[in-house]
Amino acid sequence: MTGGLAYPLRFAPVYKPYIWGGERIARLYGRSGLPATCGESWEISAHPDGCGTLMNGPCAGATLAELARHHGRDLLGTAAPEADRFPLLFKIIDARANLSVQVHPTAEAARRLGSECKNECWHLLAADPAARLYAGLTPGTTPRTLRAALVAGTAEALLAPHPAVAGQTLFIPGGLVHAIGAGCLIYEVQQNANTTYRLYDWKRVDAAGRPRPLHIDEALASIDWTLPPPAPAAAAAGPNTWRTCCATPFFILRGITLDQPCDWPGDARSFRVLFVDAGGCDVTVGRHTEHLPAGSSCLIPACAAACKLDPGASPARLLATTL
Repeated sequence: MTGGLAYPLRFAPVYKPYIWGGERIARLYGRSGLPATCGESWEISAHPDGCGTLMNGPCAGATLAELARHHGRDLLGTAAPEADRFPLLFKIIDARANLSVQVHPTAEAARRLGSECKNECWHLLAADPAARLYAGLTPGTTPRTLRAALVAGTAEALLAPHPAVAGQTLFIPGGLVHAIGAGCLIYEVQQNANTTYRLYDWKRVDAAGRPRPLHIDEALASIDWTLPPPAPAAAAAGPNTWRTCCATPFFILRGITLDQPCDWPGDARSFRVLFVDAGGCDVTVGRHTEHLPAGSSCLIPACAAACKLDPGASPARLLATTL
């Protein structure tokens, strides 16, 4: 791992097959070698369950976890909670079928259960006409009524549904019961954690006829019963203007539709992660340019003070995350 780090870093995705996954990631973004039921593509990850490897530049071959340990705040920025650990994980999620009804622990619940807290947000890249998201519980739901519904197999009636609309964003804090519905393609930004407690799995079984494990006691102990269903962030924005999709204490997600080149100033407080939702974009740091087609990402280290974005002849829809 020698050489400078101030350039757009491109990582090899880590693909995750799931019973509910589909083929849209391969089809829409022209990728090959994916599992037949690819539920998740971990685009930028330093998590041990799927750590990405750098594909370009003088540091190629290093994992993101190694880069964070070796380069510290030059990569991460001064706002990172830890000086040697990448704090976020970025995914594309393709839900051919409903994901399980689940919850991630809050920080307090994680301490009690010996797990990791996890806050995340969903940005809808595409959605079938009847697709829905489930986030939160109906008013009046209690631990007793939820447990009874789980036993009876009627938990779906207690979930708060939201129409899935491309371009909208939902914040899913730890402690909120949620599920991604069938027909959704989602860009997810989350903390670098992988703790999920499954409450309900739509009565489905795997290829061997077995239901997937549930974690009902841990899930009920992780729910924050004070959380209301979240309100989706509006999708509208003018061209060439950054809009905030989701602002949290853990990360900020912004979006822009770019139809002309622009300078993107850096900030030593944070790295930047750029994802191309539609179109394409040339990303230039110093003398190094990377072309990002639709569905691809790059990580710009905090030590890269300035960056130029150029969508070329057609507009590009971009998502950017910072701390």
